[in-house]
Amino acid sequence: MSLKKINTVLAATFILFILWFGTTYILSPETTAPGYGLPSWPSGDGDGFLIIKGIRDVVLALVLGILLVTGHRRALGWVLLVEALAAYGDMTNVLAHHGSVATALGVHGLTATLMVVNGLLIMRETRNVAAATAPATPAPQPA
Repeated sequence: MSLKKINTVLAATFILFILWFGTTYILSPETTAPGYGLPSWPSGDGDGFLIIKGIRDVVLALVLGILLVTGHRRALGWVLLVEALAAYGDMTNVLAHHGSVATALGVHGLTATLMVVNGLLIMRETRNVAAATAPATPAPQPA
């Protein structure tokens, strides 16, 4: 299987995974939230903050999906690298609030790290294409 196919499958998996998580936070925050890893959850109107996380995840997935579908693979690699910061931020948030270390590292940290790996693989895949399409530097002309 080619690197491009592997990268495409990985990116599509991330898109579906992030989209699914975001949607569940929007539709049912109270049942999805315990899987995030924090020791306690807001009650009453605090559920609105969980929906914000869901909206963020849906938007992150849609950005990746648009880049994948339109074939902007180098931009997809860069965006995967940047969006991994959101998952690392979630990991840090769980650890900083004395949440589940296993969830912080096993869910958020692993997701972020796999996104970085996928982003770097896409950057590697597109490196030769980017170099081939770069304008050539003209040779100096004799005076």
